[in-house]
Amino acid sequence: MRTLPATDIELAAWLRLSLAPGLKPAALRLLLSAFGLPEAIFSQSPEALAEVAGETTARAVLAPPSPDFNAQLDAVIAWRELPGNHVATLDDPAYPPALLTMPDPPPLLYIKGRLALLHTRAVALVGSRSATPQGVEDAERFARELSQAGVTVVSGLALGIDGAAHRGGLEGVGGTVAVIGTGADLVYPSAHHALARQIAAQGAILSEWPLGTPARAANFPQRNRLIAGLVSGVVIVEAAMRSGSLITARLANEMGRDIFALPGSIHAPLSRGCHRIIKQGAKLVETPDEVLEELGFAKPAATKATSKQTALWDGTSALKSPKTPASERIQPDLPTACTAAVQQESGAAHASPTAPPAMSAEARQLLDALGHAPATLEILATRTEMGDAALQSTLLQLELAGQVSALPGGRFTRATHS
Repeated sequence: MRTLPATDIELAAWLRLSLAPGLKPAALRLLLSAFGLPEAIFSQSPEALAEVAGETTARAVLAPPSPDFNAQLDAVIAWRELPGNHVATLDDPAYPPALLTMPDPPPLLYIKGRLALLHTRAVALVGSRSATPQGVEDAERFARELSQAGVTVVSGLALGIDGAAHRGGLEGVGGTVAVIGTGADLVYPSAHHALARQIAAQGAILSEWPLGTPARAANFPQRNRLIAGLVSGVVIVEAAMRSGSLITARLANEMGRDIFALPGSIHAPLSRGCHRIIKQGAKLVETPDEVLEELGFAKPAATKATSKQTALWDGTSALKSPKTPASERIQPDLPTACTAAVQQESGAAHASPTAPPAMSAEARQLLDALGHAPATLEILATRTEMGDAALQSTLLQLELAGQVSALPGGRFTRATHS
């Protein structure tokens, strides 16, 4: 290997270890515990390495690096020198302390943005890529209020819930961290290029994958373990029964993190994963304050704006008192989706099971925007960008067609069909 400055020699040794084929993280930890830094590991005899971690590990460590290793090292050094870029090794003070509690922390992390966010209290918000409008709004609202309380919001930069969580997190002082399944020099999905630039400027992007690593399906479950490892709790906003978000929840549970889930309509496919993990012991939450309280994080001071917004989302004009015991709130505060379902079963059981063929484009747009949870006129107007007159006439059309039911409090919901 050519002559390098001392810091680059150390980086080269860490990079070589991180790229060694067949070197498992648990074996690497054994070697680091026994011999110290990577340079010392490479100076050991095969017998000494095998005695600590086995012959297979010894062969993996002492195998010559790939022919393009020097080019890879040059690329990492050049990338690290760009403004805002960092490479953190296991012995680096910048390495996220929460990840050190994992059984298999990556030897190298590639980070763009604010290193300090990797040392703060954090909560993950994850969910479906095919999120409903309601799910996107819930994710943004939860992330915004958690971030305003000084909590860093962690997610995976995927479409749907992840993107909404990052956008909400950027609106508060807590910021957001995107843990990605590609090299840190790539953005996936391509639709999130602008969001990734904003996160790199105001938050942080983290990857364990070598530069240039493309998106591969196998990378994302491994990415999920880092999301789980960075945080005190994981909030699942929407998830199908086979969602990758449930993998994140399982990994987080194995690491002793708290798991939360938002409930939804029993008729919504993307509520089933949430309901499943609630049955398995996840905490049902309806507000960001419940997450903060469960984790022992201080709540932000209430403002008139947030009070108004909470009233809109709860579908009521009265806010809960934070001093009211939870046991006294259970009965009056049933989730609106469940309440809606009960009313629908009794009042709309004989509605037409399918949309009528003559439904207008505006009606289809409004029905899609409604999703599976009750919404107010204000929410529907924001989602559809329809004027008041068009919105109300289209709602009437859907009511007459048996597709929509009006609820108390000026809310509307999809009709339930038997």
